Amino acid sequence: MNIDFSSLAAKYGTPLYVYDFDYIKNRYLELKEAFSGQKNIINYAIKANSNLSVISLLAEQGAGADCVSIGEVKRAILSGVSKYKIIFSGVGKSDDEIKEALNLDILLINLESEDEMKRVESVAKELGKIARISIRVNPNIDAKTHPYISTGLHDDKFGVEIDMAKRMYIYAKKSSFLNPVGIHFHIGSQLTELEPISEACSIVADLAHTLKALEIDIKFFDVGGGLGVVYDDELTINIQEYADMIKNATKKLDVTILCEPGRYMVANGGYFLTKVLYEKKNNKKRFIIVDGAMNDLIRPSLYDAYHKIEAIGKNGENSIADVVGPICESGDFFGKNVSLPQLEHNDLLIVKSAGAYGFSMSSNYNTRGRAAEVAVQDGIDRIIRKREVFEDMIALEKEFLV
Repeated sequence: MNIDFSSLAAKYGTPLYVYDFDYIKNRYLELKEAFSGQKNIINYAIKANSNLSVISLLAEQGAGADCVSIGEVKRAILSGVSKYKIIFSGVGKSDDEIKEALNLDILLINLESEDEMKRVESVAKELGKIARISIRVNPNIDAKTHPYISTGLHDDKFGVEIDMAKRMYIYAKKSSFLNPVGIHFHIGSQLTELEPISEACSIVADLAHTLKALEIDIKFFDVGGGLGVVYDDELTINIQEYADMIKNATKKLDVTILCEPGRYMVANGGYFLTKVLYEKKNNKKRFIIVDGAMNDLIRPSLYDAYHKIEAIGKNGENSIADVVGPICESGDFFGKNVSLPQLEHNDLLIVKSAGAYGFSMSSNYNTRGRAAEVAVQDGIDRIIRKREVFEDMIALEKEFLV
């Protein structure tokens, strides 16, 4: 990393998201290389960071897209992703979304329930089309991650159990409007142990063998995403070991591996810059109040997630402080009990590992405009999303004012 954050903050203002495009590109290329020798598509999970320029950067390298709304599908296509590398996932798709996805002729629609399969079949029949589908299998594996981002247990809302999946595949094979071409699992996010993924992969591969024996031609084996990254001092999964495990589990299936990294691609390539407004102290606590807030980066409030916070260009003795924002919520914080030097008005803080689920989860809460986004590539910075202003926030309401 060789980015002049102080200059970027002076040029573009704060709060500000900064993305290292060289880092993001290299993460893609490293993962792609790990799967060499095996047919594969790396489908970037757009929900992690849906900026068009980020998607375009990855599309230029050959990436596909994992989408969980028709809006994300459209973002992928607009950004240059081949429609035959786009997956449409998610537990709740409306008829209009299904119809649009079928008309766009994307690679496949990933199904999460029997009722959803029947809806897709109905819409496909109405359009006179055959829907390419995969089914998300819930292997009942504990992903050993935060409960809010665990998705592979029976208590989670995602996917279907093995027996139900078999029934759905048999039904789909007999249907004139469904073409079951894929099988999918995803047990959770921020996974830092290989064993749960390996166990899930083995279970789903066994099911795929059974389906092949039933003459259901599974062409795509989707291992989901969820690869963990370093926020603090986590030990993460070795990518080559991960890829080798998947290649070994599927070696007799003759399938194309689909992999859906999101956080893995962008988290540590992103930084959130925020300026100090002032400090506040009481008898027991030191607060550093900054111009960024939970509407900009909600992960600490939502998940109690940890992000490293550093002061730019400041020395001196450190003491413990809470870094908090201006929003009228006690949960509006970026870090608690953070060791930082004495700070003054307009000093700059950098919140690290903010490239995933940062801007994409931001909001206009408290009528605060969302931050600008900047890309840095080959030492050159450029704006990739303008800062929102008041007029942007009221644009869809103003005409109805009486």
